[in-house]
Amino acid sequence: MNTPTSLLNGQHAVVTGGGSGIGAAVAQALLRAGARVTLMGRNAQRLEAQRAQCAALGEVSCISVDVTHEEAVARAFSEAGAVDILVNNAGQAQAAPFTHTDMTLWQRMLDVNLTGVFLGTRAVLPGMLERGHGRIVNVASTAGQIGYAYVAAYCAAKHGVIGLTRSLALEVATRGITVNAVCPGYTETELLHASLEQITSKTSRTEEQAREALLRTNPQRRFVSPEQVADAVLWLCQPGSDAITGQSISISGGEVM
Repeated sequence: MNTPTSLLNGQHAVVTGGGSGIGAAVAQALLRAGARVTLMGRNAQRLEAQRAQCAALGEVSCISVDVTHEEAVARAFSEAGAVDILVNNAGQAQAAPFTHTDMTLWQRMLDVNLTGVFLGTRAVLPGMLERGHGRIVNVASTAGQIGYAYVAAYCAAKHGVIGLTRSLALEVATRGITVNAVCPGYTETELLHASLEQITSKTSRTEEQAREALLRTNPQRRFVSPEQVADAVLWLCQPGSDAITGQSISISGGEVM
């Protein structure tokens, strides 16, 4: 949705992992809809570059924070102020056979992909309950809907995000707050490029062959764009989506039905 609108005027949105990829596309979509946006993420330089790129679209600021650190998250959201829309997008994927998945990798996948969602949501929910309105959108993955080989820890974390989404949606269903998840398939982001590098480094495949192998899982035979994910997130944040809550919406070209 590239046409500027005023549907979200006066609302403040926080997007974690907002420095690139899906997070950056979501931030731009929310700004075009009239929201004020705060970008959060670990890399301050990347956040500032994205803030500068988005400045022409509306009011945007950035706060550097590691979403896995409880006290740091509390400080960041205190600095950000009241939040009407939270997009929990920060995430990380790392592959390994299950027998080579050690506690360090396991805990990292849970911390970044699941605990970060919990901490961010916990920071904004009291204010949303007090005001009687809020939108929480968790960027999960098709890995939260089905299984993939060699990413057991990542799949477990993303399944956890969907479980959290459903549970919290029930808790706040009568309080003016919706909680949903979007589940992208393979999306043209740095995460995809890292996956392709892993395939080429551990197999005899070229990058083109690795891409073709991943594309075969998508009935449309193409990767998802960050903008397509952002459009779905924006829809869930707009007026008129009030009846949609507790859902995990697959954005995957028909890979998950």
